[in-house]
Amino acid sequence: MRDDGYPDRYPGERDDPGLDRTRLLLGGGLAVVLLAVIGASGGWILAGEPDRSTPPVTAVTTSAAPSDSTPTGVPQQRPTDVRTSSAAGLTVPPLVGTDFAQARQELRERKLGWRLVFGTGSGRDVQRTSPDPGTPVRRGTTVTLWVAGPAPAVPVPDLVAQDCADAAADLVVAGLYPHYRTSRRRGPVTAQEPVGGASARWNDQVTLTCGEEPSAAPTTSPSLTP
Repeated sequence: MRDDGYPDRYPGERDDPGLDRTRLLLGGGLAVVLLAVIGASGGWILAGEPDRSTPPVTAVTTSAAPSDSTPTGVPQQRPTDVRTSSAAGLTVPPLVGTDFAQARQELRERKLGWRLVFGTGSGRDVQRTSPDPGTPVRRGTTVTLWVAGPAPAVPVPDLVAQDCADAAADLVVAGLYPHYRTSRRRGPVTAQEPVGGASARWNDQVTLTCGEEPSAAPTTSPSLTP
């Protein structure tokens, strides 16, 4: 056997140049085929790997089109009633230049409260109000009236024996304010201060004592038996 990779020749046999070229061509063709297969396999492996040199793509979020269905788990908001702070058409009336007693009456008719602030000048006219005229208000809102002159005198009504609630209402009508000597505000008026017929001024307080006076328990002496 020979060690050159070819089969043994007979003794005296000569080398055939054509045969050698054929072998060379076959060997070269086989090498080319093997390289092509290896190259294709290598290319398929490389194609299956991610391209690490490609920069990441930034995702762009867009608003979804509105739909009629509400997503599950998202509470659906319901419209609430919108309420204004004032009653329909209720505003502070124009009272500047009006006599303060008349201005107070107009506020009472509109179910508004009032607060009189008397000045040091002369006259009974209202100089300004707070809130301003035309301001939307709620029922029960207190309107402050600034009066040009001082508080005029007013007689104190006689309220004894009247119902406590009625007596308080009469004081308000007269321009006075009730004050209670005790926490009891029911029953007849048993006492008042100042007394009926006395002179007071607007915004003065009249103290009322309402309800039956507690009667003192009779004291009895223990009887002595002989």
